[in-house]
Amino acid sequence: MSFRFSEDKSPGPAEEKLLNIEKRADRSMGIAADFLRTGAEFISDKIDAFQRRYMHKGELRDRVLDRYLLRELLLYFAISFLFFFMVFFVNQILLLAENILKKRVPVWDVVKLITYCLPFIIAQSAPFATLVGFLMCLGRLMSDNEIIIFHASGLGYRILLRPVILLGIAISIASFFVNDYLLPLGTIHYNKLYRSILASNPTVELEPHSVKRLNSSTLVIGNVSGSEVSDLVLFDKGNDNRMRIIAAGKSKLVSARKEGVLMQMNMTDTLALFFDENKFSDYDVLDSEKVVLNIFDSSFFNSGTTVSPREMTSYDLGRTLQRMKKDSTTNKRTLNLYSLEYNKKFSLPFGSFFFAILALPLALLFGKRNGQTIGMILGIFICVLYWAMMILGQIAASRNGFNAFWSMWIPDLVIGTAGCLFYIRLKRT
Repeated sequence: MSFRFSEDKSPGPAEEKLLNIEKRADRSMGIAADFLRTGAEFISDKIDAFQRRYMHKGELRDRVLDRYLLRELLLYFAISFLFFFMVFFVNQILLLAENILKKRVPVWDVVKLITYCLPFIIAQSAPFATLVGFLMCLGRLMSDNEIIIFHASGLGYRILLRPVILLGIAISIASFFVNDYLLPLGTIHYNKLYRSILASNPTVELEPHSVKRLNSSTLVIGNVSGSEVSDLVLFDKGNDNRMRIIAAGKSKLVSARKEGVLMQMNMTDTLALFFDENKFSDYDVLDSEKVVLNIFDSSFFNSGTTVSPREMTSYDLGRTLQRMKKDSTTNKRTLNLYSLEYNKKFSLPFGSFFFAILALPLALLFGKRNGQTIGMILGIFICVLYWAMMILGQIAASRNGFNAFWSMWIPDLVIGTAGCLFYIRLKRT
């Protein structure tokens, strides 16, 4: 008889439970590994897509530098803008203080007049702030050797040119909105309030011992005391195109009583002379103890009761110019004045773009040492020259009949051409 012993390999309850736990753990680890693998592949795909989209040829690097340069340029522009804004603002306050405040005009009316002048101040400040701000910013980058770092990194001047041009265009567009919409709106309210001030206080426009040139006449003023004026002489043309000279011993200014009349003069001891410019031998003399002279608002304001070109947007002014060109009776001087204002609505705000083009090469050529200081001095000097060219252009167009387009655009073209020439020189260095 033999006995065979067989080992029972079936797991017990505890071992079976342990095996189940291990299987579930392995299955969970497998699921987790698959999840992590899938997540890693997803993130890797996103990173590759991001790199393909933004890091192609260094685009991500360029975007970071663009944001940095735009932030710096905008900061210096804001500082320069505040400087020029305060200069023009204080100048406007001084003008109003000289002509209005000392005539005891209500302070609230003066505050409103200053508020209506703000669009003009903003429109004047933006181009000059662009030049000075950009020169100071780029000069600082040059002095701190940041430009050298850009070159050492394999970057050319294009990394600077792009944000400079973009910000110059953005400032020009914003300035054009102010110049084309807010400026006409402020001018309308300003003239309306100023007319009411003149009507209630006529002596605002009369300075003692001075010559006052109006649109269609000239006043020689003696002493002014309150509302009384002594030794007043008026030169103008009557409705019959005959010259007339009116002299009065004493005159009293009173508020206007009729619509369209700014002031009324009650003259005493008056002598009036009427004559033809081409025939001095033919003249008339009038002697009177009392004369009432009405001075209309058209004597002080170019437009009278109509809308002046400065009170129009570029769209309305362009349509008005087209109608005036078709009308054969339109005065050439008036047409040139309207055309002058139309071109000014574009040339002044877009001067920021031309100044931005000029600022880049100038800052890099002359800003190696003390770039901020050199940029500020150079910028203010160029601003004075630009302002002088604009004033001379307006005088030549309004008085001598010079072409309105060239009068307003020559300063911008000079600035833009100089910027291109300096940039070419910069590329060659």
